[in-house]
Amino acid sequence: MSNSTSGAFKFPLPPGSTPSPANSHGKVTGLSGNEIYCLSKMGMTPGNLCIGNSVFSLGVLRSLTSGLKILSGGEIPEITKLIHEGRQKAFTRMTAEAHQHGGLGITGASSELVNHGSNIEFLSIGSVVHQKTADKNAQNEKMVFSSSATAQELYCQMDSGFQPVQFVFGNVAYSIGVGGNIGGFFSSLKRGEVVEYSRVFDQTRHLALTRITDEARRCHANAVVGIETTITPFMGAQEMLMMGTASNHPSLANYSDNPVTSDMTNEELWNMVNLGYLPLRLVMGVSVYSLGFAGGLKAAFQSLGRGEIETMTHLIYEAREKALERIQRDAQKWGADEVVGVKTHVYDLGGGLIEFLAIGTAVKKVEGVTTKNENLPPQAIIRDRDTYFEGEGLTVDLGKRGASSSRSTQRGPIAMIFGFMMFVFYIFLTFMGHHK
Repeated sequence: MSNSTSGAFKFPLPPGSTPSPANSHGKVTGLSGNEIYCLSKMGMTPGNLCIGNSVFSLGVLRSLTSGLKILSGGEIPEITKLIHEGRQKAFTRMTAEAHQHGGLGITGASSELVNHGSNIEFLSIGSVVHQKTADKNAQNEKMVFSSSATAQELYCQMDSGFQPVQFVFGNVAYSIGVGGNIGGFFSSLKRGEVVEYSRVFDQTRHLALTRITDEARRCHANAVVGIETTITPFMGAQEMLMMGTASNHPSLANYSDNPVTSDMTNEELWNMVNLGYLPLRLVMGVSVYSLGFAGGLKAAFQSLGRGEIETMTHLIYEAREKALERIQRDAQKWGADEVVGVKTHVYDLGGGLIEFLAIGTAVKKVEGVTTKNENLPPQAIIRDRDTYFEGEGLTVDLGKRGASSSRSTQRGPIAMIFGFMMFVFYIFLTFMGHHK
């Protein structure tokens, strides 16, 4: 498999970054045996594990301001900016450490969130890879890429013709608000889609996609592949995060101004390219439905007995169909042949409201497109198993820990707003007492 990086976007030391003192783990890598095997097939060798972090405190005043905006619904720019800044600082420091070691690129780059009491730690971890050459001086190598893909996933991407450029992410912090808005509140009293809620959720979810696409454009990539989407509670709101690898594919040169996006797994990507398909667009469909006041009462009584709850059955079916219809319409707009890898998620928003989210990748058949090799090696698709375990609730998985610990930050602003309202009420009672 070719490992040429000619014409690739150069991945420089991030501006303003200060390399940390040399660490002590000179020969420690986070790559598994399967990953190292795949690297070898690409003409690369494993390098050091690199870490970057940044610890933030939201502050009482900003918490209160953001908390008040949570009540109105939609995006909360202060929280979006705070999270983006923290994630970016952590990634920049990890990259600076990687440059200090020298190497060809960074694989398996991550962006985690860990709660430390009243503070939030943003954590980035990745592993440097080197070119397999006779020259053993890593400092002579030029860092040309970073990727969210593991070495196994990177093999799938590069064998599919995608040259990695840079790890990219897009995020948005949002809230449905107290009733979304007055119109949404009254709409939710009747059965059916609550258009106001659907619009809020659809717009905010697409903001994350727009932002990751913008990052890819800035680093001169024509595609973002391997996108992973997570939704995490944060400061009484929700953060939607999309992470992926900005890449270049020779058959997508016309998409430099509007990069292609894909949330197919890298193995799926390889399979589709092998069949002659290329991704065009990550597509999403959102619908928020309400049981309505009467429907909610009926469902509540039906749930007391056994058997099918027809009201809920029809509601979820309608919501699902509406979301899938929107995905299909979005894919047609991009000229896709079909939508693959569709995943569906149902969220109970409370108060009889249900959100249905469908997400997939629109693809198109392209003449002459295929993979470099006819078959993937088993090591590229074997998933490594954990060999170290702790008791339930004490998992050491950073991704799970980040999502779990962030939940404890949800109630902060709401509690502060409640306390503030109680304080104002106390002052009001005192004032009235003095004027009797």
